[in-house]
Amino acid sequence: MHKITVMGLGAGSLEGLPLGLYKTLKNAQHLYMRTDHHPAAAELAAEGVAYKSFDEVYEAHDQFPDVYEDIAARLLQLASEHEEIVYAVPGHPLVAEQTVQLLLQRAPQLGIVVDIKGGQSFLDPIFTALYMDPADGFALLDATSLRAEQLQPGIHTLICQVYDRFVASDVKLTLMEVYPDEYPVTIVNAAGVAGEEKIHSIPLYQLDRYDEFTNLTTLFVPQTMQDNVINRQFWRLKEIIRILRSPEGCPWDREQTHQSIRKNLIEETYEVLETIDDEDPDAMCEEMGDLLLQIMLHAEMAEEDGYFSVYDVVQTLNEKLIRRHPHVFGERKAESAEEALLNWQDIKREEKKAKGVDREFSSVLDSVPRDLPSISRAYKFQKKAAEFGFDWETITDLYDKVKEEWEELREAQTDEHRKEELGDLLFVIINLARFMRIDPEEALALTNRKFKFRFSYIERKLHEAGKTSKDATLDEMDAWWEEAKQLQKENE
Repeated sequence: MHKITVMGLGAGSLEGLPLGLYKTLKNAQHLYMRTDHHPAAAELAAEGVAYKSFDEVYEAHDQFPDVYEDIAARLLQLASEHEEIVYAVPGHPLVAEQTVQLLLQRAPQLGIVVDIKGGQSFLDPIFTALYMDPADGFALLDATSLRAEQLQPGIHTLICQVYDRFVASDVKLTLMEVYPDEYPVTIVNAAGVAGEEKIHSIPLYQLDRYDEFTNLTTLFVPQTMQDNVINRQFWRLKEIIRILRSPEGCPWDREQTHQSIRKNLIEETYEVLETIDDEDPDAMCEEMGDLLLQIMLHAEMAEEDGYFSVYDVVQTLNEKLIRRHPHVFGERKAESAEEALLNWQDIKREEKKAKGVDREFSSVLDSVPRDLPSISRAYKFQKKAAEFGFDWETITDLYDKVKEEWEELREAQTDEHRKEELGDLLFVIINLARFMRIDPEEALALTNRKFKFRFSYIERKLHEAGKTSKDATLDEMDAWWEEAKQLQKENE
């Protein structure tokens, strides 16, 4: 039987080790340490204990996951060559030790037994150094793989393995996604090691300016319920919506239904589009918030009725995105946007079949929402028809069709007939836009902006001249119109 005995060196000197662990270290024939940058390692060396560390592995790789993979692979190879090896790690083997987790996963497949011998973790001296009660709630995170979504401001956070300023810089940037730049954090060095323990509190933005990081450095981020922190959390938004809809909340919000705020969703969508057209990021941020509010209100109403919650909405969306992007999350390939779109459309068809939607008894146009603005709906109708194979062969054919519809409109004799022919003309012009790969909504929005600028210019000129529209001639207004056109060209 081949065996790896994994031992924890504790948080400080050999004095903190149980006698049994100390004897195992002293008598080990094949002793390996993840790192010799630990107080106990120096003491063992002074007592003549021979060991080999893996510090050189850190120098051979740029990423910590690669370091841990390499160390685990070497240990498994060594274990296969010897009946037993001893592997010593700082603190406790099961606290923030990725190499140990890799050994536990892979050793059984090779017939190697892993025996864990506990040691004092760094957490106990950290709690003592900070006078921190872990019952208040805390999260222990690894600095080398820290992600913003792991952070929970409502509980204390301990971030271990802040080895150096490079790791600290990455940690700082991740924390700044959640906490303000000035947020106080505490650096704890060598907690529990007599004569070496240091505690230093600084604002978050100064974290990577500190120059005494070691492998025994832990960062403490205290819990907070400050508005400028928790208002960045999604749960807080959901909580606010729930309060607004509660009996103690807002009378107006309580009275609303899906139908009563239905139009708000459309209006807020158009306000977002306006900020996109204006290329105004600040306004876009605010208006997207207003649009999100509508979604949150509808989700809260649905949850009150027992249908679904906003988390169901998020889950459904995540699953759909993963399912419809097999070239990213699965086995399919897509080398271009066109191939990716084909994947999406194929999967949509498969989903419809799974839901019992039989394409033989439904139109491809049924998927176009009824409440889209008429221009957008016509555009989507035409795209669907073209995908089906029903399309014009050349753009010249479309130009001819525009002329034909124009003549039919000119010849129409009644209001009802003119309305019909005008609709036909608009429809074929939208088709022409599609053929040119131009979104007609965007084209018309551009013209609307130009018109607004030029007409407002005329109004300003009238105001400056102390006139009203009744006082000005059409020639004067035409001249100002041309001035506005010229200004627009110069600003493009």
